[in-house]
Amino acid sequence: MKILFLTHSFNSLAQRLYIELARRGHEVSIEFDINDAVTAQAVELYRPELIVAPFLKRAIPEAVWRNHVCFVVHPGIVGDRGPSALDWALMRDCAEWGVTVLQASGEMDAGDIWAAETFPMRLAKKSSLYRNEVVEAAVRGVLKAVERFQSGNFKPQPLDYSCPEVLGRLHAPIKQADRAIDWSRDGTRAVLKKINAADGFPGVLDTLCGEAYYLFDACAEDTLHGNQPGEIIAQRNGAICRSTSDGAVWIGHLKRKAEGKHTFNSDCSSSSNPLQLPLVMGRAEDAPPLTRGGWEGFGSNAFSGLKLPATLALEGHLADVPEASLDAFSSCTGETYRDIWFEQKNGVGYLHFAFYNGAMSSEQCARLREAYLVATQRDVRVIVLMGGADFWSNGIHLNCIEAAASPADESWRNINAMNDLTRAIAATGSQLTIAALQGNAGAGGVFLSLAADQVYARDSVVFNPHYKGMGNLYGSEYWTYLLPRRVGEARAATLTQNRLPVGAAEAQEIGLIDGCFGIERADFLARIEQVAEGLVASPDYSALLQEKVARRERDEREKPLDAYRAEELQHMKLNFYGFDPSYHVARYNFVYKILHAWTPLYLARHRRIAR
Repeated sequence: MKILFLTHSFNSLAQRLYIELARRGHEVSIEFDINDAVTAQAVELYRPELIVAPFLKRAIPEAVWRNHVCFVVHPGIVGDRGPSALDWALMRDCAEWGVTVLQASGEMDAGDIWAAETFPMRLAKKSSLYRNEVVEAAVRGVLKAVERFQSGNFKPQPLDYSCPEVLGRLHAPIKQADRAIDWSRDGTRAVLKKINAADGFPGVLDTLCGEAYYLFDACAEDTLHGNQPGEIIAQRNGAICRSTSDGAVWIGHLKRKAEGKHTFNSDCSSSSNPLQLPLVMGRAEDAPPLTRGGWEGFGSNAFSGLKLPATLALEGHLADVPEASLDAFSSCTGETYRDIWFEQKNGVGYLHFAFYNGAMSSEQCARLREAYLVATQRDVRVIVLMGGADFWSNGIHLNCIEAAASPADESWRNINAMNDLTRAIAATGSQLTIAALQGNAGAGGVFLSLAADQVYARDSVVFNPHYKGMGNLYGSEYWTYLLPRRVGEARAATLTQNRLPVGAAEAQEIGLIDGCFGIERADFLARIEQVAEGLVASPDYSALLQEKVARRERDEREKPLDAYRAEELQHMKLNFYGFDPSYHVARYNFVYKILHAWTPLYLARHRRIAR
């Protein structure tokens, strides 16, 4: 069946639905919801049998929904209406929530219901709930609704508030006044609830160091306490700790309230620079003399409106705030902030790295590499690289790069730090290694996982094994070695050029990973433990380790890792320091969430056909 996705962006939910529907034989094309005229044109070009709207911020044009069945995926229970569904569910401590697939009509979120799914709530960030429970419920609901639509004999149910099973209600958009923290009265749990309910977007507006910031990425602190609620009492690895009325919370990320509005817009998927913006010179220690032209931040205040690690956002204001250091290998029983930690059990070392949104800055890469090298000296036979609960890794940290004095130089530092980490894993000869992907992986994060001997993922994981969408970025992390050795040269070229997401099942089929299992995180972790401990106890362990070392030596003789790295970085120097600004413009648009001016052709197959 021909299905058109009408969506605000190709986010995690849209990608997962695209994968699931395409896997079932449906032909899916994507159009970004830019304006009514563009939407109408997409429908005319593609002539879909069904329209699915996984993520919208405005109403579908009447001319479209009156003439086509349009499924709207709403992150709320039946009867829930309004744009702040999940936010209110968290703020009101709802024990259960859900996703409703309804038919677009003249009234927002009030159309006939084709499917509805529910899930138990947990104390977590809104962004985490969305990427996990909401996505899984939406997949179940949309697949059920599509089957019902195809059957031709299903009659959707009108929304009826007189029905006792309809528990949802129309609610007003949540405002910052509803989220506001009263530090003198709010305890730790209340502060967490408010920040969690705004995580991802829009954050909780607050005042720090005399300026307005949005707060994100919070977790409880069980040990530290302050004298004055709201004061910053400690810092650790980019996060700040603030005292509450009954304890303290860590805040990992801040975004300074923007004074103006960013309007710069360009597609950047081509190598052209239609706006002819001026180049500002950048510098790298070993950049070739003829390619030292680098793009700098476009705004007069690069930190304004940019979500950053809290200590970076408050740079210059934390001189008197003590560092509450916590070693990755020290035991920790209570709640606190840590982005890297190590656990050891039955001959297996589990190295966790839970970086916000999967982005890895130069400093985080260096700390993770250091922790990994220490792990290789421990008495373990297998090292499992765990990533975080929501993401494995998405590669270099574009926000930190944008905030740097020279984004070109910081891009260079960051990709080299990623390379150093990747090489440390790929060159390990003392243990067998496993990459255990609990969450999605993109760009350099995918290739970082391939440095491990075995790669496993949850059934729900989405891979984006490409860089090109970020302004024709070439990429590094030894991908020209790690990817072809798993999938072959031809498929490697297809994956990196097509720029489309890959589901875990397909990734296993093509050899990108060794296996996938467990929709539920607990099931996946239990299975990973079995796999790892099975390797430790295997009578073939020594033979497997010897074979691994021998293969690495053979590959090194054929072509050294340094040669792969040098070739990749030669391309990256042109991306960072050359005269084509595509990467820098694309990064700017990405970090400031500037809307697309059009849908890229690799997503909009109906526009490729029209050409």
